[in-house]
Amino acid sequence: MSMPQPGESVEPQPAAEDSFLDLLAEILQGLDESVRGQFLREYFRAVAHADFTEAQSNDCWIRILQRRRELSEKLGKRVSLKNVILDVLASGNFHRVPVLMEYEELKKLQVNAVTDALTGLHNRRLFDEYCDKELTRAKRYGQPLAIVVLDLHKLKEVNDRHGHLHGDKVLQLAAATFSKTLRASDFAFRIGGDEFALLLPQTDPEQAAVLSNRVRAQFETDLRQLNLNVGATLDFGVAVHPQDGEQKGQLMGVADERLYLLKHSGRAASRAIPLESSPRREQQPTAPPSVEAAAPSEARATPPAAPPTSEHRKWERVSLGGTKAHAVLTEAAQKSAKVIDLSYGGVALEFENSEDLPIQFNAVLHVPILPPVRVVLRTVHAQPLESGRMRVGCSFAS
Repeated sequence: MSMPQPGESVEPQPAAEDSFLDLLAEILQGLDESVRGQFLREYFRAVAHADFTEAQSNDCWIRILQRRRELSEKLGKRVSLKNVILDVLASGNFHRVPVLMEYEELKKLQVNAVTDALTGLHNRRLFDEYCDKELTRAKRYGQPLAIVVLDLHKLKEVNDRHGHLHGDKVLQLAAATFSKTLRASDFAFRIGGDEFALLLPQTDPEQAAVLSNRVRAQFETDLRQLNLNVGATLDFGVAVHPQDGEQKGQLMGVADERLYLLKHSGRAASRAIPLESSPRREQQPTAPPSVEAAAPSEARATPPAAPPTSEHRKWERVSLGGTKAHAVLTEAAQKSAKVIDLSYGGVALEFENSEDLPIQFNAVLHVPILPPVRVVLRTVHAQPLESGRMRVGCSFAS
């Protein structure tokens, strides 16, 4: 056998017990299911005092092999079968006697299994577990629970311009921002490549929006130290139990939808979306060249009636009922209107009447899912509500 030369890397040799278990796995693969179940039943009884049936033993072995593949892919190296056996048995509360490994080794394995290696945040597996627990707690005690979904806007651009090393630094900076900004009772997770999630117990929509904006502002401040020429930021969407749903899937769906709105509607609104972006351009009245210079009879008009309800909507609306969302009309003595819903193409406002409403006007939107945004709105249609007030649909205009 040749000796390794200086400078050559030497692969660590597996322990005798690991080699034995690898050989055992190969042998079991070729056995009949019934025979394999009999052997595994005795094996699990011997090493963990777990009393399985033959069918349960075979199922447990399948989970062990699958878990080993997952951990090996996640860590980028071969994981000891011994450690995986203990992880599966311990997670199922079947392990009774620590005969396979030391306690510290077990704890290290368990931490690695639920931690994102790059950022040190909890991973998606732990997010699902914690979310279920916190939802159960919120329901039991009648408390709100906010879920915030975030993604790193322009991370791909950072990777393309500066390389993945800088992209990794941006991800790590986001994790550091969470640690610096969140409260002791909050939880942060990395649930995807550029996606994060926050669990905020006992937090209402307004508190969640304030905290999320604080996280984003802190991240943008800290990002300057990397001297990147890419305006990366953290976009977010907020959903709160019980207003937005009772189940995790419902809440995640609402948060994702609001994240989409912030990514598109927020930026488009802050640029004063061109009229061509409106989903109902062909139904909109043509505004005079200068609304300010027009005569009062020309500058004001009653909006047309609402279009047929069967019309297909280009962008879904996000309801803002139950929030303090409102719009301040800057050219109407600070007149305020409730924001009913919001979409990429426009916004619906609630007024006592719409007779004195200009065709086009300036406003500042105050919406929990967005920072205050100055926009130019154009009235598209009006519809009476059961309360006697008027719902006025407006498109973002240039």
